[in-house]
Amino acid sequence: MYTLYGIDESGSCMIEIALQRCAVPWHRVDASSWQDGEGSEALARINPLKQIPTLVTPDGQVLTESAAILIHLGLEFPASDLLAGNRAQILRGLLYIAANCYSAIGIIDYPQRWLGNADEAVQAQLVTGTRRYLHQAWVVFADQFADQLFASNNAPNALGIMAAAVSRWDDAREVLSALAPGFAQTLVQVDTDPVVAPVFARHWPEWEVS
Repeated sequence: MYTLYGIDESGSCMIEIALQRCAVPWHRVDASSWQDGEGSEALARINPLKQIPTLVTPDGQVLTESAAILIHLGLEFPASDLLAGNRAQILRGLLYIAANCYSAIGIIDYPQRWLGNADEAVQAQLVTGTRRYLHQAWVVFADQFADQLFASNNAPNALGIMAAAVSRWDDAREVLSALAPGFAQTLVQVDTDPVVAPVFARHWPEWEVS
């Protein structure tokens, strides 16, 4: 059985969807770097950075980094269609989100990690600039990858799942609705997929799909 370490409103939602698509047994251990408890202590023992999602495979391998986990599952279970489509562009897109969007969100959420004891004004300046870059990165993503989010059977592939999840943070959807409305609607298509929708609803119960 797969063991997934994560918590609601986090990137673990992507891996929950992927595991369901792979039709494998799994369970989630609630854990994160920002909460205490047995789950978080167990997470720290296998991933010292306490990053989520972290996935432990049935043979005991520890997998971290959302993009890497999605790629592994897609390769391990081809029938899941997680990597169905133009694989080169799917892989490129997954790493694009990890490098340009996910990393920016980490700076926005934890500016003190990068600035140490800098005063609040300096931290706020970093957050503002990083959020501006994040929104620009999403607009570029919309232009480059809009037609790469679905398998031929219209199920979201790994790139579609990751894009729909990570764009839920830091007002990215609002920016895309204004500057790339067609792509924003493509993300709504992912949101309403019958496998994706229940997971997103559990993670973000107050989110209204529009």
